Parts: sequence; structure tokens; C-alpha cells
Amino acid sequence: MTTATYPAAARSRLGRAATDSWTMTRRGLAHWARQPAQLAVGLVFPVMLLLMFAYFLGGGMTVPGGGDYKEYLVPGMLTLTMAFGLESTMIAVTQDLNKGVIDRFRSMPIAPSAVLVGRSVLDMLQSALGLLILIGTGYAMGWRWHGGPGEAVAAVGLLLLLRFSMLWLGIHLAMVAGRPEMVQAVQVLIWPVGFLSNVFASPESMPGWLGAIADWNPMSATATAVRELFGRPGQDGGSWPADHAQLLAVCWPLALLAVFFPFAVGRYQRLSR
Repeated sequence: MTTATYPAAARSRLGRAATDSWTMTRRGLAHWARQPAQLAVGLVFPVMLLLMFAYFLGGGMTVPGGGDYKEYLVPGMLTLTMAFGLESTMIAVTQDLNKGVIDRFRSMPIAPSAVLVGRSVLDMLQSALGLLILIGTGYAMGWRWHGGPGEAVAAVGLLLLLRFSMLWLGIHLAMVAGRPEMVQAVQVLIWPVGFLSNVFASPESMPGWLGAIADWNPMSATATAVRELFGRPGQDGGSWPADHAQLLAVCWPLALLAVFFPFAVGRYQRLSR
């Protein structure tokens, strides 16, 4: 084989992997078409949570720097939404494992990465749709971003980066759990991580040790960075994580990806051994 043949072979493998991954994504889209209620519930739940905190509890919340609580809440809810819906992806992975679907896929002439990549693309499509709906809901409530379009795109990019990193954490945990019923126990652990952050309240209003934990929460970094990019007046401040939120909003997800992406891929490759 000549040297010039290698790039062509690499392009062929890459094209095959992309085609097979899109086939796996279409499989998930077909499931959405057959079971739209499950997708609708996942999209509506964050909207209900946003409305509840904005109108039922918002009157008693203190906003750092003053201002309307919705200005503080909406970016936080956008961040928290990145942790929602992971259980559906995790359950889908465990169901495929238990029904032997993944074993059948592995015995077929498809790219080894196609199953996991297709699942991740499907999840990211749902996450992007959920963000769009939640941003529209916030806009209807009177929330506005005060920065330019570039800052708004950067904020959405940070949110999707956080979701992508949590997605691979979820895929790895799903393969570790092995059964759909075990996913529910794992999902319960996500709620304390989400609420122990600055999504709903400033760490300054918490006891010192609890505020420090919330400050260093990866979700707090993204929430603060998104608030800054959306130009919300009156920011959390006074701590190193709050003052370097945009840096941490990139570093935390990249660190999670560096750990759990190879873990998930390696565990998937060992499934049939």
C-alpha cells in the first residue's frame, strides 16, 4: 500500500463511522416518533420547574446585587436542565445491553463507535431543543439577555459543553449499573449535585462550608459564566471560582470528558469479551 493510500483509507473509515453513527441516531429518532410522550415530558418538566421557582418561590429569594430574581434564575435553570433527561439515555443504554441489542450491533459490520456516538448525538439534539424551549419560556416571562449575539452563542456553547461531559459520565454509569432499575438509584445522586450549586441561590447566602462546596460545583461555574455572558447585572463574587467562572466552565467539562469518555469507550469495547 502506498503512502497516498493511507489518507484515502482514513477518509473511508471516517465516512463509514459517520454514516453508521447517523443510522444509530435515526434509530433513536424513530423511537421518539413512536413514543412522543416520553420526549414531551422531558421537555415540559424543566419549564414547570422554572415557572414554579419564578412565581411560587421567587418572591422570597435574595438576588446578589439586587434586581429581578428571574434575571438570576433563568440562566441557572438553563444550567440545571443540562443534568435533566440523562436517565432516559442511561435507561436506553441499559435496555440495549439487557436485550442483547448491543451484542447484535457488535456482530454486524458497523463502526464500533457508531452505537455510542449515535446515542450521544441523539441526546445532544434533545438537549438543544430543551434549551430552545426554556429560553423561549424565559423570554415570555420577561427575562432578557443584555449582551450581544456573540455572548449569547458562547453561553449556549458552554451549556452544551457541560451537557456533553455529563452525557459521557451517564453512559459510563449506565454500563456500570447494567440494569434499568439500577439507573434510578444513580439518577437520585444527580439531584443533590444540581441543587448544591448557585442555580437557585447565591453561595453567599449559605453557611460557609456549604457555600464553598457550591462555589466549586461545576454547575455553579457554568451558571455564573452564563449569567456573565447574558449580561445579568449584579453577579456572584468574592471567591476565586466566582471570579474565574468562564475559565472553570470550560475546564470542568473538559476534565470530566478526559476521565469518563475513555472509561465509557473502554467499557463498551470490553462488553463482549
